[in-house]
Amino acid sequence: MSALLDQIVRIAIDAGKEIMAVYDAGPCAAETKGDGSPVTEADARAEAVILAALAKISPDVPVVAEEEAAAGRIPECGGSFFLVDPLDGTKEFINRNGEFTVNIALISGDAPVAGVVYAPALGTIWAGAEGAGARMASVAGSVVGAWSDIAVRPANGRPIDVVASKSHMTDETKEFLERYKVGQLISVGSSLKFCQVAQGLADLYPRLGRTMEWDTAAGDAVLRAAGGMVKAIDGTPMRYGKRQQADDVDFANGWFVASGAAGLF
Repeated sequence: MSALLDQIVRIAIDAGKEIMAVYDAGPCAAETKGDGSPVTEADARAEAVILAALAKISPDVPVVAEEEAAAGRIPECGGSFFLVDPLDGTKEFINRNGEFTVNIALISGDAPVAGVVYAPALGTIWAGAEGAGARMASVAGSVVGAWSDIAVRPANGRPIDVVASKSHMTDETKEFLERYKVGQLISVGSSLKFCQVAQGLADLYPRLGRTMEWDTAAGDAVLRAAGGMVKAIDGTPMRYGKRQQADDVDFANGWFVASGAAGLF
């Protein structure tokens, strides 16, 4: 698993190069997909790099990738498969605030067992795997700096710090938070929210809104490896590979809460 994680780290960095080539060229045009979400040239270029690289290192493992899925190209998934969001936070990319990520996760059964989240504009990468813990490092160009182990912070009775989405702070989320004594409310984009909890900078990330599995799997894997958990709003662990759902499309997530210390949710 550790060797595979190292390979995924390299793939994410290579995808990040494609994203930054578009980003550094200045504002780019965006198209609107059928679900209303934006897509750019950077999404397509990064996904192409990831798909080609995963096919080389794990040719027998299916890949469910956001833009491929949008085009109706979804493979049959067995016991294991990759979930890929080549550019999580396309709105942040378009708004040029740097808070976008490359997300690559390996799913086994219905759980994320390895994941990498890379923020190329911020020069930071997070990685985690079942049994291997979680870590983060700085990235300069293509060079990864020294890795540092990360872990969620324990609850100690203090007010909790909550990380939330800049783009999706709903009334339902605000109502949910009324049950807690909240210290700081930290607003960041994309899968950086999971990473904030994983490295002990926040305690809770509630998302009472719709997401897709490729949005969450990599950050979920990093958080679980750091000692945290992501649960559906009914308190059960978040599941992946959801198909033929009665109330939504394939791979759609319901509401969830990501937490650090046990017992917060």
